[in-house]
Amino acid sequence: MDPNSVVLVTGAARRIGADVARHLHALGCSVVVHYRRSAGDANRLVDALNAARAGSAIAVEADLSQMRECARLVAAATGWKGRLDALVNNASSFYRTPVGAIDERQWSELVDGNLKATLFTSQAAVPPLRESGGAIVNVCDVHTERPLPQFSVYTAAKAGVVALTRALALELAPRVRVNAIAPGSLDWPETGVFSEAERRAGEAAIPLGRLGTGEDVARAVAFLLFGNDYVTGHVLAVDGGASLVSR
Repeated sequence: MDPNSVVLVTGAARRIGADVARHLHALGCSVVVHYRRSAGDANRLVDALNAARAGSAIAVEADLSQMRECARLVAAATGWKGRLDALVNNASSFYRTPVGAIDERQWSELVDGNLKATLFTSQAAVPPLRESGGAIVNVCDVHTERPLPQFSVYTAAKAGVVALTRALALELAPRVRVNAIAPGSLDWPETGVFSEAERRAGEAAIPLGRLGTGEDVARAVAFLLFGNDYVTGHVLAVDGGASLVSR
């Protein structure tokens, strides 16, 4: 693959996804910015990217909990310039689910928003990616190996993404490479998921001495897409070494 590629980034309107889209765009890629609800943020990002390089970005809305919507998104991305070279499965749902209070709605939201979306978007993208000799990067989480308490459903869904990454890497080789990024210790969610004490403890445990950023993840995504075409089935931790520290 070369950076002059068409890349679909899911969940790209804000935060990590937006940073990935900006970084890949700066490398020369044309970027499809997927969003579900954040239309304003997605359109502002696309306007900024197109101001920098005309005709280099579009925004596409889709609810990736539905298989047909995954297929529609990929069709729109592929139809834009007649090709698709890379898929970054970044869209995610994340919140606490304490055991004893888990219900089927939470299960569906977290599994659909993480694992189901990754599977069916990837499946829809296989034909154009095979044609271009492209690659997939999935975004999972370092806490699939060292789970956080009260996040069992989210952890199970992201662990499924890790397993799916390795299974697809085998099934789609040699034409399509499939890898994953496992972020950890990044800029904290805006939704108040963690208390101030939890944040302080998490930051103090990072060996590299700072929180990670979306740009840190974006550089890792770019490496797995363009930096080495002999890597597949790999999960790359981007967490400042935090997953090495005993709790």
